[in-house]
Amino acid sequence: MTGSISSMTLKGIAETPDIRAMRNVAEKLEASFLAEMLKYGGLGTQENSLTESTSESQFASFHRDALAREMVSSGGIGLAEVFFRSLMERSHDI
Repeated sequence: MTGSISSMTLKGIAETPDIRAMRNVAEKLEASFLAEMLKYGGLGTQENSLTESTSESQFASFHRDALAREMVSSGGIGLAEVFFRSLMERSHDI
């Protein structure tokens, strides 16, 4: 998943596998947050509870997750950058 912070560079920090891994984690965290917000916003819920089956609710969950990942890869809402910077700060404090 390449997203809002994949092209971000911090001065003096080389792009390493660890940096890429932290960016990936940050983007996954933002996508998880967005998927939950979409769920609570009602995306994929059925108005008639009699028509909702287990497979329909799972499909809706997969759809929300895919949509959230696309949102992050299109720039997201900026949480991935905040998460990434926090991870970077923590990794340098160790």
